[in-house]
Amino acid sequence: MEAAELFTEGIQPPEVAWRLRVSCKSAYQWHQAWKQGVVAVLASRGPKGQRCKLSARCQKKLATYLDQGPAAHGWDQDQVWTGVRVATLIGRKFHVSYSVSGATRLMHRLGFTPQVSARRAAERDEQAVAAWRRRPGRR
Repeated sequence: MEAAELFTEGIQPPEVAWRLRVSCKSAYQWHQAWKQGVVAVLASRGPKGQRCKLSARCQKKLATYLDQGPAAHGWDQDQVWTGVRVATLIGRKFHVSYSVSGATRLMHRLGFTPQVSARRAAERDEQAVAAWRRRPGRR
């Protein structure tokens, strides 16, 4: 019904699509139905896809854990939340299995963004690397 209100305000289908986070095709179909007076098709059928495995209470708890940082949960090499780490944390704390992509989507829903840790060896010698880069014959 939100789309019908936007169409009534004179907002065009592409803008409606952007605001409601749907495809332009759907917005144009809704607009056509709205112009014909068939408002019932504009009613939401609810979110698609699988329901979240964590309850609202558990999601709040997870957000608290994420706020504490990785070091508080055993990852003290760096302060980076990756999808793999969050999936592991969910398994440890809630005994629920999440894929890396599922954990990443859940992080986004909670307002967090996954980070990609730098893949550098801890024993990397920056001076040796710089000398190697200055070596003659090296592009």
